Amino acid sequence: MYVLLAVGSLHAQKNAQPDTTRVLQTVIVKGYEQNRQLKEVSAAINVVNVAQLQRYNNTSLLPALNATPGVHMEERSPGSYRLNIRGSTLRSPFGVRNVKVYWNGIPLTDPGGNTYLNQLSFYNVNSIEVLKGPASSLYGAGTGGAVLINSLPDSQAPGINLHYATGSFNFQNLNAQIITGNSDHNNTFGYTHQTSDGYREHTRLRRDVATWETRFKANDKQELSASVLYGDLYYQTPGGLTAAQYNTNPRAARPAAGAFPSAADAKAAIYQKTFLAGLTHQYRFTENFQNTSVVYGAFSNIKNPTFRNYERRSEPHFGGRTVFTFNKQWQQASLQVSFGGEGQRGFFNTKTFGNAGGNPDTVQTDDDIDNYIYSGFIQTDLHLPGNWSLSAGASINKSSITITRLTGPQMGKLTASFNSEWAPRIALSKKLLPGMLLYASISRGFSPPTTAEILPSTSIINTSLQAEHGVNYEAGIKSNWLQQRLYVEVNTFYYKLKNAIVQRRDASGADYFTNAGSTRQRGIESQASYQLLPTDHRFVNNARLWISHTYNNFSYTDFKVVATDYSGNKLPGVATHTVTAGVDISTRPGWYLNLTWYYSDPIALNDANTDKASSYNLAGGRTGWRKSIGKTILMDLFAGIDNAFNVTYSLGNDINATGGRYYNAAPGVNYYGGVSFRFKCLKGAQK
Repeated sequence: MYVLLAVGSLHAQKNAQPDTTRVLQTVIVKGYEQNRQLKEVSAAINVVNVAQLQRYNNTSLLPALNATPGVHMEERSPGSYRLNIRGSTLRSPFGVRNVKVYWNGIPLTDPGGNTYLNQLSFYNVNSIEVLKGPASSLYGAGTGGAVLINSLPDSQAPGINLHYATGSFNFQNLNAQIITGNSDHNNTFGYTHQTSDGYREHTRLRRDVATWETRFKANDKQELSASVLYGDLYYQTPGGLTAAQYNTNPRAARPAAGAFPSAADAKAAIYQKTFLAGLTHQYRFTENFQNTSVVYGAFSNIKNPTFRNYERRSEPHFGGRTVFTFNKQWQQASLQVSFGGEGQRGFFNTKTFGNAGGNPDTVQTDDDIDNYIYSGFIQTDLHLPGNWSLSAGASINKSSITITRLTGPQMGKLTASFNSEWAPRIALSKKLLPGMLLYASISRGFSPPTTAEILPSTSIINTSLQAEHGVNYEAGIKSNWLQQRLYVEVNTFYYKLKNAIVQRRDASGADYFTNAGSTRQRGIESQASYQLLPTDHRFVNNARLWISHTYNNFSYTDFKVVATDYSGNKLPGVATHTVTAGVDISTRPGWYLNLTWYYSDPIALNDANTDKASSYNLAGGRTGWRKSIGKTILMDLFAGIDNAFNVTYSLGNDINATGGRYYNAAPGVNYYGGVSFRFKCLKGAQK
């Protein structure tokens, strides 16, 4: 039984759970610098807000993101995340690649193209914007979209938040926060400690995250803010299983095979420490012209004993981003021009050793890595009479990776450069009715190989790897019906990608990458939400049904490996259909209920499509009582269940693994429950 005690959740609300339908309708989207209501933005953007995050177990972002059409997050083992936006995990054996991620406006993606999303705890996230498809017109190189994460609400009363959890698989979680200041100057200090033994053998996890966030409003023109994060993460990696091993005991770790030790004997694990500090300056020159600039520095240190070697990486990097915005309003029209640039540079070092039972042995390779990526961008948004809107933008990008091998094979200096690639985007929309928007867009994506793809875990440098690029055609409709109680959104896209970068895995479990010729990616993403009762109902505060559906038809159009032709085959790692549906009910006395169902089609596991992961259905729910105690304390007593029917399924398959070691079993049935308190300090909350 999962027992949880939480004092002061970061996401604690007022007396009852917010009306997520109304939140969805009125939320302001910051993506593409438009700062407009979600239902008026001519792009496939999804927002994961506080209510959507909080309807699950408050330990991971995964279930909330997986309820988003077109998005699929995987967890190979606790702490090992992959994020798939329209098929992008083809390049992600671990970590997050080909998706540009920002945290409080600071680039969380390093100049090598990798994102350590696992350094953020659940309590470092307040809202998420997911920009699907190429977002290169404002967010630099990339074909897999962008994710904008914000850690704090726009305003928050001073107080103390504490959280403690314990439960299935020996899970323990402690979160503490202190919020001070007023609307002009405030600070938030946070600390999270999380441990778990995991569902599978050899999947122990420990995560410590400390943060400090501050905001200072100097005057009506100028504002400074800073975000500082330190994360110390350790998790064991159990390795993939064959179908026979997975069917016999899905909880097992990879056993010894031939010359390779078992996961336990190799002490396969990730030791990861990251420090990130960013400073944001906002300045309003005039009523119509302003600038937002960010500078940051970061350092990551990773140790990774594996089945074949022991890798040690040191990754210091720094960078910045600046955006100027000009606005002009006429009687029936408006113009916004945003322009600026972003640059990042890293000075990495990677050493590989022999693995002597989890300790480094003889040095095999020693590489200094100098990588940088720069981009300049501009975007114009024009709103015309007749409810027409036109958005056009472009970026130009340059990146380079120079690897100096100091010892071992391939000694010397090798450079891979990718120069001056334009990435334009144009979108046109028309508001047909007061509650209906029709839009269409064309965008070009360009994504150079990441450092980890040029220098994968095989330690063989591959400077012949080419950038992938393609053109995306998209159209969609957003609509409100029945007095805004029904919201429906549907978009369809066609993406032709050339030189697609795909992953392969050798017998030892090491990853390497190759260009896969061209792919054709077609899809339909839809979602609907219906408010069952009016929001002024005397007993029910919110009663909502919602559903999201993703249809993907992704295939190779031209891909040959020596004499084998994979043209026409489905891209591995992508389900044709996924569906998520839910019911949310909250009452004015405080009782609430959240029910969720998730379905995934079978998934091809290799380029030949000869092996597939089976389809699966998941069910879960949460119920609780949220109540104010006086004016300063909010209590939330809750309990829930995940994977209620104990379904055996693999979440985070190792695509194209040699020997068919594809499977990483997800947790079976598990329970959670708890109580939370948030203590608010009313005095001094406002100036």
